[in-house]
Amino acid sequence: MTSKVTHIADGILNQLKSREKEMLNFLEELVSLESPSRDPKSQYQILKFIAEELKKLGFYTLHVPGKETGGFLYARPLNRDKSKASQLMIGHCDTVWALNTLKKMPLRKDGQTLSGPGVYDMKAGLTQIIFALKAIDALNLNLPLTPVILINSDEEIGSRESRSAIERLAKVCERAYIMEPPLGLTGKLKTARKGLGRFTITVKGKAAHAGLDPQKGASAIVELSHQVQQLYAMNDFDKGITVNVGMIEGGVSPNVIAPESKAVVDVRVLNKKDGERITEQILSLKPTLPEVEVHIEGGIGRPPMEHTAGNRMLWKLAKAKGSLLGLDLEEATAGGGSDGNTTSLYTATLDGLGTTGDGAHAQHEHILLDEFPVRTALLALLMLAEAGDN
Repeated sequence: MTSKVTHIADGILNQLKSREKEMLNFLEELVSLESPSRDPKSQYQILKFIAEELKKLGFYTLHVPGKETGGFLYARPLNRDKSKASQLMIGHCDTVWALNTLKKMPLRKDGQTLSGPGVYDMKAGLTQIIFALKAIDALNLNLPLTPVILINSDEEIGSRESRSAIERLAKVCERAYIMEPPLGLTGKLKTARKGLGRFTITVKGKAAHAGLDPQKGASAIVELSHQVQQLYAMNDFDKGITVNVGMIEGGVSPNVIAPESKAVVDVRVLNKKDGERITEQILSLKPTLPEVEVHIEGGIGRPPMEHTAGNRMLWKLAKAKGSLLGLDLEEATAGGGSDGNTTSLYTATLDGLGTTGDGAHAQHEHILLDEFPVRTALLALLMLAEAGDN
């Protein structure tokens, strides 16, 4: 059995290495189709391009448009055994980069590095889905679980329009593979992620002339400063709890006691319990000064991806499959969120299955080309694993 498994792994890797140029061309085409999160027209183009490629592989595809974004692409095999369980592959086509970024940050191949906007986060991961399927098809290998694919266009802005579809699919799938890039130049898989919360604190004060009648006013800015101190006291780095006041605004003029101020707060937690506790603390904040009002709204938008039993099983599976490819995989907890935070609530989830590189959302964004076929082979082996296999 071991020799057979090794033979399959070698066959997949060799198949993908023989198609490296084809994979690179496909990835470069995806990067050339710039697709910022808030530009539906650009997203329609890239989703159509991917859909056409999936149709060539015998997939049924459905593009569901969004109200404010390009929506999402759903795909599954046209001919499928309905008695089989399903496995979910999730990726996003949107990037943080504006249109025409390529003019000042062009695609560039330098030895074993390919750099460009969106190449690492996460158009390499989208390419891997396509070519893992191509390798499996070329070798006539049987997938024990039906592959279901969802590619959304709003992940970078919170997946608000696609989240309900992700939840529905996660509930009926045996497992979910998230094609976000791995962590760091050693390519650590993401087996846990912090949950993310966003809160807005609005303070209503009382205006007065700062020179003539300062005592008649109630400063919303002074009150907000007290609120900020209370928020920062909630940080607990040992427990992975971060509370950051990232934006503040307020006042109308230097010579007016500020009648209003506002702060936007980012919260990150490692587990649901801490998220509930911090949420309660923030929503319970009260004014410290007379004649002011404090209004708070928000909550945890993306719950944590925790170390569930199912998630641990997939990590062990990946570790074993990676060894067949010469990979000594490591795991890590990511401070940022992804759609894996959502799927993990309902099914076994493994994140960070994209291609090793660096520079997500940064000018030096790039992937390591020698990792490209290997990480694609890892995805293919994970897709070929039997349900419950570890």
